[in-house]
Amino acid sequence: MKRSRFSEEQIIAILKEQEAGMATAEVCRRHGISSATFYKWKSKYGGLEVSEARRLRALEDENARLKKLVAEVMLDNVVLKDLASKKW
Repeated sequence: MKRSRFSEEQIIAILKEQEAGMATAEVCRRHGISSATFYKWKSKYGGLEVSEARRLRALEDENARLKKLVAEVMLDNVVLKDLASKKW
C-alpha cells in the first residue's frame, strides 16, 4: 500500500485549518490534495488529536499483525487436518 506524503500530524493540522474557517477548496489547493482525499481524511481523522492519531496507528498495526498470525495458524490447522485425514 502506498504511503501518504503527509504524516498524521500534518493531516490533522490540515483538517484544523478547514475547521478554523478556511474554505475546503482553498485548503485542498494550498496543500495539493483532492477534495476526495480531504474528505477521506476527515472521516478517518476528524476530531482527533495528534496523540489519538498515533494511538490509532499503533492499534491498526497491532490489528494487522494479529490478523497475519491468525491466518498462519488457520493455514497450519488446515494442513494438519489434511495430513490426519489421509490413509497411510
